[in-house]
Amino acid sequence: MSEQAEHARRFIELHHGERPLLLPNPWDRGSAKLLASLGFDALATTSSGAAATLGKLDGAMTREQALANAAAIVAATELPVSADLENGFAEDAQGVAETVRLAIETGLAGCSIEDYSGDREKPIYELAEAVERVTAAAEVARGGGDGASGADRGRIVLTARAENYLHGRRDLGETIARLQAYEQAGADVLYAPGLTELEEIRCVVESVSLPVNVLARPGVPPVGELASVGVARVSVGGGFAFAALGALVQAAEELRDSGTYGYSELTKLGGKAARDAFA
Repeated sequence: MSEQAEHARRFIELHHGERPLLLPNPWDRGSAKLLASLGFDALATTSSGAAATLGKLDGAMTREQALANAAAIVAATELPVSADLENGFAEDAQGVAETVRLAIETGLAGCSIEDYSGDREKPIYELAEAVERVTAAAEVARGGGDGASGADRGRIVLTARAENYLHGRRDLGETIARLQAYEQAGADVLYAPGLTELEEIRCVVESVSLPVNVLARPGVPPVGELASVGVARVSVGGGFAFAALGALVQAAEELRDSGTYGYSELTKLGGKAARDAFA
């Protein structure tokens, strides 16, 4: 079994533990090494955090840039890494499949494909088209469609995302129907970012048979409560990346406006963490 396939095997196993898998989202090699040093079992990239390192907003990276960021994070540690691959960086299902194939070549253990189109007029793909895209991704994720065979086939854990709640379509029934369709299309993990109410999250978990990821954001119940309704994985998206940028803003404004150095306490904490992680 290849190292990539072994990481994928380990990654899916982590979704079936007694507690939810806590999946932090580093944005570069250094943050990946630091998070690994803190004892996390797996990592995931963040499209918004990675874009910020390039001075771009979420959705502005190319496929090549996203995979280069993912490759740096994969190389940083021995942990399984999943990548946020947005909508597959492709207009059609064939292009989505190619993106997943490239993700396997990058050494990723997992990847996510969302049904957000990027079109302001029609932000969510029609269900049939979204299912076609997940089906194409799943075929490659399960080792088909690439000309390989047996142990040489790549295997990657595919997370299918229903983006309704992030784009003004707070319809729980539609979201569940989409997740159920993506399960049937071959996804391994399901994810509806934007859900915050515990009962809605419970409904999603009980409506599908695959592991469910929840995005940690303001208003989301603590991990212990998410565990009580069967959530398998909790990720932070760009949360850590923008918390770091927020600390930078506070430190810079203090220096600019008051000429003081109160941020030095955070400097000590960060410096020690870096020495421990990078030594």
